[in-house]
Amino acid sequence: MSAVMIIRKPTRKWEKLPGKNTFCCDGRVMMARQKGVFYLTLFLIVGTCSLFFAFECPYLAVHLSPAIPVFAVLLFIFVMAMLLRTSFSDPGVLPRALPEEANFIEMEIEAANGNVLAGQRPPPRIKNVQINNQIVKLKYCYTCKIFRPPRASHCSICDNCVDRFDHHCPWVGNCVGKRNYRYFYLFTLSLSLLTIYIFAFNIVHVVLRSVDSGFVNTLKETPGTVLEVLVCFFTIWSVVGLTGFHTYLISLNQTTNEDIKGSWSGKNRVQNPYSHKNIIKNCCEVLCSPTFPSVLDRRGVMLEDSSSPTHSDASAASTHKSSNPVSQTTKSSAPLIPNEHTPDEAKPGIGAGTQKSTSSPKGEKPPSPTSPNAVAPAVIKESTH
Repeated sequence: MSAVMIIRKPTRKWEKLPGKNTFCCDGRVMMARQKGVFYLTLFLIVGTCSLFFAFECPYLAVHLSPAIPVFAVLLFIFVMAMLLRTSFSDPGVLPRALPEEANFIEMEIEAANGNVLAGQRPPPRIKNVQINNQIVKLKYCYTCKIFRPPRASHCSICDNCVDRFDHHCPWVGNCVGKRNYRYFYLFTLSLSLLTIYIFAFNIVHVVLRSVDSGFVNTLKETPGTVLEVLVCFFTIWSVVGLTGFHTYLISLNQTTNEDIKGSWSGKNRVQNPYSHKNIIKNCCEVLCSPTFPSVLDRRGVMLEDSSSPTHSDASAASTHKSSNPVSQTTKSSAPLIPNEHTPDEAKPGIGAGTQKSTSSPKGEKPPSPTSPNAVAPAVIKESTH
């Protein structure tokens, strides 16, 4: 009888991660579930650049310089790389507490707060830490069951706590946090340059053609250029404005979440403990500091529960039982070590042990009372009935 081996595919940790995220490429790609606006971003960038490469670049390369389309291609590649890097990476999601860890934290909180009377509101779950001689409050997340690190916040869209949470950006289809903020900023900066670049050379293209054919005829001959000008005109204000806003935040070493909440505003009389009071140092810390590794271990293999017997263990146990029929029928009528819950009739008495030990064959000396195995014969004979 041939044995059939069933190979199970290992379960990766990303398959069991809580939260509202989607994973692709065996956990290598991590995004939010709402990706409709992200697809719109891809369509606008790829579509506008395709029109520019198809209509304007051939004309500009001949009449002005061949470097114009080359620089546009390089800028387009950089924009797409930064967009995909921001969208497909872990923004800094913090793992949720295990049940044992959550129970331990609950016990600590109850011990610190004491007994709360019925009808009274429990005190807020907050821990105070000192950072650069400044008191910073760590808030408790009731969803993740952890005290969030400084500057972390819970994203309601992705349902995760994100370290150094900046904001959730639907245009990139992901949260923007500690691990992908620099790529998000480089994306907005390069996209602003690309939009200005395409818009400027669209105007140049129309002007050069209008010298020979007239302005109205040029617009009729190049409908793609007109569409590009309209898209760039309505896009350039938001993209450039967003880049300027984040440049301002980087110079202060501040996040969008902190700016909206007014965490370090003057009205609270609290200074930003993360700022170096120097624009260059703040920019270097945000944009040039080492990239921190992900703490999720998305592609790690989940360990099976050791308490549940496997198929091989069950078969081995059945084989062992069938080969030892005597051991299956042997059953002890009295416990080896009596306790207070053992009935009196089931307890092996001293007299019984002495009586049974005297019936041993001749030549065998009964065990002395001081021997540690004095009760052993009584126990053995009780178990063979």
